[in-house]
Amino acid sequence: MPDEILTLPEVAQLLKVAEKTVYTMAQKSQLPAFKVRGQWRFKRDDIDRWIEQQKAASRNGGAD
Repeated sequence: MPDEILTLPEVAQLLKVAEKTVYTMAQKSQLPAFKVRGQWRFKRDDIDRWIEQQKAASRNGGAD
């Protein structure tokens, strides 16, 4: 599915972190996210791209 939309629990499961962690990161704009009627949603493509950016930052010795 090209434009797959994930819920907060699905992203938490994907990243293997607590839902509260994903919620806090979304609130702080540390994860690409948007709200639909007050509930956080995430595009799978954006999350995949964010993961790749985090991997690149780790390889380059960058923090966050």
